[in-house]
Amino acid sequence: MNEMQLLTWVRGPGLNLAVGIFVLGVLWRLFEIYSLGRKKDLSAPRALPGASGWRTIFRRTLPAEGMLKKAPVTYIAGAIFHIGLAIVVFLFAPHIKLIQSLFGISWPALPSQFIDLVTIVTLVAMLVLLADRIMNPVKRFLSTFEDWFTWTLTFLPVLTGWLAVRHLLLPYTTMLALHILCVELLLVFLPFTKLFHAFTVFGSRWFIGAINGHKGVAV
Repeated sequence: MNEMQLLTWVRGPGLNLAVGIFVLGVLWRLFEIYSLGRKKDLSAPRALPGASGWRTIFRRTLPAEGMLKKAPVTYIAGAIFHIGLAIVVFLFAPHIKLIQSLFGISWPALPSQFIDLVTIVTLVAMLVLLADRIMNPVKRFLSTFEDWFTWTLTFLPVLTGWLAVRHLLLPYTTMLALHILCVELLLVFLPFTKLFHAFTVFGSRWFIGAINGHKGVAV
């Protein structure tokens, strides 16, 4: 298989297969979560559960008091990485065109020069987080294969995409094919790894806040 055949496959059957597994995996995981159910709490609510849920989403998004000073790398580099990744994925013109071709929706894109800068900052932030995990003995001890694997799954699409746009390392066609392939691997594994928190982070925070609010527990 030459580079053009590889690019044709990843842009056609490979992409369809990856998106199919991604959609089915997400639906299955969400079904698993929401079908668990829980017994109805018959006690009188001590606060408005919905309001407590939304308040918890906001409060848990910000660092807890004192934690920014104790773990600045985790919070600062983590925030930069997540925000940067969202900008690159959803505000880069070629990505918007791909989403439009798949789902028929689109929105304005940011200038490519700005996206290039954000991509570099995102890559640096991810490398800083990786170095912190390796050098911190507690984080290194708690890290499992899945942590290293999901970091790699997230890092490679950003790196290969930047290299493709910059026409670096490999011919453009080959690098573009590798970028798309890395994205497809990310889509395939996302529903079945810790990366699934992208779909559950706000829902779980709301649920915790609502439950604690019902009990009158401060969150």
